[in-house]
Amino acid sequence: MAVTVVWFRRDLRLSDNPAVAKSLEIGNPIIFLYNLDVERLERKDVDPIHIEWELDCLRCLQEELKLIGGKLLFNCGDIVEKLEELNEIFNISHILGNEETGLQWSWDRDKDVANWCRKNNADFTEFPSNGIIRGLRSRDNWKRLRDQRMNQEIIDPPTSIKSPHSLSVGKIPDVQELGLEKRQLVNRPIPGEREAILQLLSFLGERGRKYRSHMSSPYLASTACSRLSPYISVGCISIRQILHHTERKARIVKLNPRSKENLGWTGSIKSFQSRLAWHCHFIQRLDSELTMDTIALNDKLDSFLERKMDDSLFHAWANGCTGWPFFDACMRSLIATGWINFRMRAMLQSVASYTLWLPWQDTGLYLARLFLDYEPGIHWSQVQMQSGVTGINSIRAYSISKQSQDQDPGGEFIRKWVPELKNVPNQLIHSPWTMSKEEQIEYDCIIGEDYPMPILDEKESRKIGISRSYSAKGKPESKARSLEVYNQHGSRKRRNKT
Repeated sequence: MAVTVVWFRRDLRLSDNPAVAKSLEIGNPIIFLYNLDVERLERKDVDPIHIEWELDCLRCLQEELKLIGGKLLFNCGDIVEKLEELNEIFNISHILGNEETGLQWSWDRDKDVANWCRKNNADFTEFPSNGIIRGLRSRDNWKRLRDQRMNQEIIDPPTSIKSPHSLSVGKIPDVQELGLEKRQLVNRPIPGEREAILQLLSFLGERGRKYRSHMSSPYLASTACSRLSPYISVGCISIRQILHHTERKARIVKLNPRSKENLGWTGSIKSFQSRLAWHCHFIQRLDSELTMDTIALNDKLDSFLERKMDDSLFHAWANGCTGWPFFDACMRSLIATGWINFRMRAMLQSVASYTLWLPWQDTGLYLARLFLDYEPGIHWSQVQMQSGVTGINSIRAYSISKQSQDQDPGGEFIRKWVPELKNVPNQLIHSPWTMSKEEQIEYDCIIGEDYPMPILDEKESRKIGISRSYSAKGKPESKARSLEVYNQHGSRKRRNKT
């Protein structure tokens, strides 16, 4: 009996899933397979919170498939060995999956599967996913190709699945059964495809009305942002689905933008659509740069910077014990929840790279393990951009004091995540080290005991980092490599404006 295998990687949904739709057309009994790669478990950028989230979403998918006759098989090990085992029992004629853009290890795994298919006369087909154009040689036509794909019709989910009767499906293990120890997250999202859609509808229903004005504040962004990124990272929802619903909302708003129901939505929708385009833009880089976690796009520039690891500075940065209240609040919030808004992510990396002059590879790995929504293509593009090693982006060395005053003027966010400072008044909350001894006693916070002194002079250190970065960026070798990077990866929007 010939069977079709649908190989789930990071596409854990039934709706708008071209691999699932194609499997129905072929007509064979279908085996849905998810393989947890052992190599992935051993990677330094992977944390148990990632595995737990994926397994929880996988259980939701397994239940949805069960309702329509489908069977989802879980395996932890080598994907080729599992295919070999299945092929001995069933005759695999097709393996279908959606394209995944990942680091070198995942490309090597996919090549191994393709080689196995050739040896065993099985058709291996991967379908385009989101706005990533595989094998693109130039960015000149990327936007047009991406928009064409995004404008295609949403694929309906299946209503009935034919599975092999003899296939037995076991329980999906939890992370403890896999021998992994995870940290407990506060306000962790509810997993699954259904919840992803509900989260999107909640955002477009009311939460996103003030998206444009609130998305930069870590305190307000937790509500005003879409909060879809964990679902996108494992494919519980596609970018095309999100755009489809967003454009429908935009059409409704456009009919009467000044009505009470639609007031404030126009700008927020535009900003949200722009960031959906950024999602695809940044991941596109990883399609041809498989080593972005270790090698800078502008490796010449990076070599001139000569950043060095300082264990004491890294420890303070990583644990939110720098003595800079707003920074520490952001880092502690991220550790506790697995999420923080985009601007604060940029600040965390910027401070590591410019103010503390730490190697971006090490700090990037640490942040990757903290983010529940870790997406390699976006993460490493942002790490390199905020560390000034692409050569094509402006130097963005965030001032902690400015961000603190701009984004948390009343200190609510600081007091929530840095309780040592809960009694400190607004005029001192951003720089508690300036308190007198009497004030420290009055507000029950002794600097150097209850809360640390700043690990260094933030303003002066950031200034030095900026100067060193401009010096390295201005070298002829750096400029020559920057031009090559721009031609391959740069946004064409800026060039068109010019």
